[in-house]
Amino acid sequence: MSHSVPNRNWSYPTAIKFGVGRISELAEHCRSVGLKKPLFVTDKALAALPITAAALDGLEKAGLGRALFSEVDPNPNEGNMAAGIKAYKAGGHDGVICFGGGSALDLGKMIALMAGQKPGLSVWDLEDVDDWYTRADAAKIAPIIAVPTTAGTGSEVGRAGVLTNSATHKKKIIFHPKLMPAVTICDPALTVGMPKFITAGTGMDALAHCLEAYCSPFYHPMSQGIALEGMRLVFGNLVKAYRNPGDLDARAHMMSAAAMGAVAFQKGLGAIHSLSHPVGAVYNTHHGTTNAVVMPMVLEFNRPAIEDRIKAAAAYLGIDGGFAGFHDQIMELRTALSIPENLSAMGVQYGDLDMLTDMALEDPSCGGNPIAMTKANTRKLFDACM
Repeated sequence: MSHSVPNRNWSYPTAIKFGVGRISELAEHCRSVGLKKPLFVTDKALAALPITAAALDGLEKAGLGRALFSEVDPNPNEGNMAAGIKAYKAGGHDGVICFGGGSALDLGKMIALMAGQKPGLSVWDLEDVDDWYTRADAAKIAPIIAVPTTAGTGSEVGRAGVLTNSATHKKKIIFHPKLMPAVTICDPALTVGMPKFITAGTGMDALAHCLEAYCSPFYHPMSQGIALEGMRLVFGNLVKAYRNPGDLDARAHMMSAAAMGAVAFQKGLGAIHSLSHPVGAVYNTHHGTTNAVVMPMVLEFNRPAIEDRIKAAAAYLGIDGGFAGFHDQIMELRTALSIPENLSAMGVQYGDLDMLTDMALEDPSCGGNPIAMTKANTRKLFDACM
């Protein structure tokens, strides 16, 4: 019998404890996965906030200590990781609680991954290429509990982390199936205190994940459905959360959309991410905000391949005008969220575009773009984003 449906490997996420106030269950979930002495990893800004103190108080009260590591840069690198591993070993820890935005979640995962590996294995040996992850001793990866405080990257339901190589300024995706957190606590109340520009940038990151997964040409109907509903949640709730930070319903829907985006992008990402990764690595820009800046230009770039698919999405999302209406909706969203107009406004220099083009073509995301990316069309796309 002939058929055209390809063989694909699918993996779906972990135990998610979703709801307002569920951070109070943190100690209980630590115990459920056997943790007695977790290392709490967060970023410098969050370390000083009341939500962090409250989480640490709960752990201490339950007899799990309050060991805190917060030397996490906005684009974390192998130096941050080495410092984290040192703290992990010195404290005799048996697992990691990743608490924060994408940076803290990713770095916490890297500490859990590498702290127990044999000397000589570099984290760069575990890049998401072929089956490189098999180089790690899976039995030595520490259990991870993830607690997102932003609604963006979706790293809390992912099996990878992004680490910037400080020597080459390249962002690398480090993958291992055991990087999937054992338990994720999604408490929308933790996102209420986000600065407005972070609410905007992380929310647009969630949208970029859903949009790119939806447009990616690979066969994955489950991701396709999740991506579509994730877009609906962002369009309906991001501006509400931005304008009224205490709107817990909007916050909850955005937290769902973020996790959905990361589940969906198993199907693939595309040019939005392959452009924004090098820009973020070289200029240290906020990842989600950079995605938002290039999103309409990439949409136009991909139009010949995705017009019908976007028309179908627009119909489901209640957006009039097909592809053009969908494009307008993204422009309106960017305006409402005060997203910079183009890459020049973010400080990107024309003189760097050739280098950024080369880096974009090396980025693993470019393989999922609906239109094949070449040196010529990618450079032209960068010009359009300036």
